Amino acid sequence: MASQVFYRKWRPQTLAEVVGQEHVTQTLLNALGSSRVAHAYLFCGPRGTGKTSTGRILAKAVNCLTTDGKGEPCNNCPLCQAITEGRALDIIEIDAASNTGVDNIRDLRERANYIPGEARYKVYIIDEVHMLSTSASNALLKTLEEPPPHVIFILATTEAHKVLPTIVSRCQHFDFRRIAQTDVVSRLSHICNSEGIKIEPEALRLIAKSATGSLRDAENILEQLITYYGSEVKLQQAQATLGITGDQRVKEITNYIVDNDIAAGITTINSVSSDGLDLRQFNRELVEYLRGLLLVKTGSSEAVDLTAEDIAELKALAAKASLSQILKAVKLFGQLEFGFDNYSTLPLELALVDCALIPEGEEKIPARQAEPERHRPAKAAPPPPTPIPTKQPAAKTKITKTTQSEKPDIVVSSPSPTPETVAAPPSPVPEATITPPQPGSEIESLRQNWRQVIEQAPENTKRTPAMAILRSAGVKPVAFEDDSVVLAFRYPLHKENMEKPQNQEIAEKIISNFLGRPCHVRCIHKAEDNHLVEAVLKMGAQITSVEEK
Repeated sequence: MASQVFYRKWRPQTLAEVVGQEHVTQTLLNALGSSRVAHAYLFCGPRGTGKTSTGRILAKAVNCLTTDGKGEPCNNCPLCQAITEGRALDIIEIDAASNTGVDNIRDLRERANYIPGEARYKVYIIDEVHMLSTSASNALLKTLEEPPPHVIFILATTEAHKVLPTIVSRCQHFDFRRIAQTDVVSRLSHICNSEGIKIEPEALRLIAKSATGSLRDAENILEQLITYYGSEVKLQQAQATLGITGDQRVKEITNYIVDNDIAAGITTINSVSSDGLDLRQFNRELVEYLRGLLLVKTGSSEAVDLTAEDIAELKALAAKASLSQILKAVKLFGQLEFGFDNYSTLPLELALVDCALIPEGEEKIPARQAEPERHRPAKAAPPPPTPIPTKQPAAKTKITKTTQSEKPDIVVSSPSPTPETVAAPPSPVPEATITPPQPGSEIESLRQNWRQVIEQAPENTKRTPAMAILRSAGVKPVAFEDDSVVLAFRYPLHKENMEKPQNQEIAEKIISNFLGRPCHVRCIHKAEDNHLVEAVLKMGAQITSVEEK
């Protein structure tokens, strides 16, 4: 007889051998002992957790000739052996992924009416039942609701949410959980002892961790290692096969993130790339280590699966970092898993710079790159205002309107205490001067909450060109005119694009959604204000004339 692969050779043959699903197996044992076996079961859960194996064991248990269907199968009677070897005609396994049509289910319904040939029950095990078409699922409903007394249906699926609710309601529903790492290690150790395989315990834990709760995946990885390395497997060999670097530079980069040392971090990332390591896998290990740092910082070190020495290092590192800094690093590097280019170091470098320069939401220069205070150029003090003779009226502030490439000529003087001597300003220039918003006004509230306006935009508008324009730094609301919001644009191109009908309609929808009432949008071009003019206006000066050059 040809040798079998591990996951078939070591498939559980009794409910007691099913790993990590005691809540399911104990319920089924109680049902067998009290003769309360249901006519239909729905087994849901991730791959490799024992759904199909449990279905086969249940089929043996209800038909066992030794126990008369009252408990665990004996696995010795002719019927148990026939079911184990897959030659029992009354146990029908159907792959719903390749039998999705309504004709397949109609054929099943007709055959289900015939009594079993040699077994007590005819058992149908339908795998991946969520793959059935809607018409096929509806054809199965009546049979599931009132099946012949000699028929038991066992439905298995990895995606329970895709199964029709009407089918779920006609079955006893069992959720299979991901198998705990300790249970996987225990099962793999039993297999290794039975097969005469010597493997380091750390390697078994690494296999169990890589299998992510699937015992079948773990058994396949173990067999792959044995096939390549023989009957003795070491941790380094398991790491090489699984593509895990185990590189100490993961810890180094974490230290550089905490210390805001960008230069050293980028150098380390490029050395990892130069050594030919898998950057995607290296990033996964970095995220896992940062996760451990986050758990230690929040006082959950017992949830970290590391050695005592590593946990001590994490505690020392966590003492130097803030929680928000660690959280941001985990988010930035965790997002790289999606769309990661395994041949480019740029995503890792950008994430490093982002979390090192701005660890807590405000710009912070790394310590090794910061200049001493004495070497920084001192800021020029603003010139004192020109003194005004006491008996003369207030000097006028003269603003010369220039092109964008020229600087305006400004003459500033202190205001006169006699307001009657100040000349009245001329009529405002269209689209150049807007009445400043008053504190507490609706336009002022809109300006202060502009970021919230963008964040609360309807979902169907968040990927539109209009939203991209509104997010830019050169856009801000400046006034209300009747039921219209006036938006000022720093650049003419943005104004022209926003005035396109489709973009203007979306902008009106976004702003109306925030205000809670319909409004229109009017666009104007307003070049960036001169900071000197704003400063003197705050000091009390007034604009008296605007001259064209």
